[in-house]
Amino acid sequence: MNKDVQSILQSTGKVIVGKDETVLQAVIAMLCGGHVLLEDVPGVGKTQLAAAMSRSVGGEFHRIQLTPDIMPSDITGYSVVNQQDGSLEYRPGAAVCNFLLADEINRASPKVQSALLEVMEEHQISLDGQTHVLPEPFMVVATQNPVETYGTYHLPEAQMDRFFMKISMGYPTLQEELAILERNGEHNPIDNITEPIITTGAVCALQKQVTAVQVSDAVKGYILALVRATRESDLTTLGVSPRGSIALFKAVRACAFVHGRSFATPDDVKSLAVPVLAHRILLSAKGRNSLGTPEALVEQLLSTLPVPA
Repeated sequence: MNKDVQSILQSTGKVIVGKDETVLQAVIAMLCGGHVLLEDVPGVGKTQLAAAMSRSVGGEFHRIQLTPDIMPSDITGYSVVNQQDGSLEYRPGAAVCNFLLADEINRASPKVQSALLEVMEEHQISLDGQTHVLPEPFMVVATQNPVETYGTYHLPEAQMDRFFMKISMGYPTLQEELAILERNGEHNPIDNITEPIITTGAVCALQKQVTAVQVSDAVKGYILALVRATRESDLTTLGVSPRGSIALFKAVRACAFVHGRSFATPDDVKSLAVPVLAHRILLSAKGRNSLGTPEALVEQLLSTLPVPA
């Protein structure tokens, strides 16, 4: 495994217990310049994961608790008039950082969710005729509770499509929860990370190195066959968009990179297809009755599509 990535995982592991696969997927998203939607019940460590990743790479971390009364300017910032010369001065919002934790994103109004679209896609903020470029790396980690629906807003498909991955933490095992109790006995585990392992500049360098990973025509064809199958199936009303196929292409390169390889394999596609593609799919009534979830559809397609040699 790449040494820098391994260092990030080890540092994050000082805070997050036993969720190695989840942390690795979040790191892969970071290396691709993507954003993560953490969907899980309260109290399993979603906020701690975002904070631990930020502290491990020395990034500026902002958290915004999204509620119905939050305004778009709370995220993007706003302009004020300078009383001396009459010029407009920009006051940065929560999004001007390296890691933005958008907590309980589905409680924000559609207007606020729309304010995140340009931020997530373009890594910039357009306001009063000026463009404010966000620092790099930039990553949004949004959380939502899949159980509660009262007082929440459905995330539009355009918003969902901008999330690179949708992942879950899950409940810990008995041994993992015992370790969590011991870590939380005296202080907040985030204090276990006393200094960054690498710099944000080093993260940007890693992102460039990921682009050098080779993806064969066979693996590209496997990605496209999987994506097209989601569009042509009678079990879906909305298949994966080209943005989704690009995301999976980037993800398999990053997966190969973190494992120390200069080329991607079909196994890389299999390992990341569900978190990268499933949240972009809408099942038809037939699909909901026969499979239940988009994740089950992706798993079914992976088991039936021919795998390139």
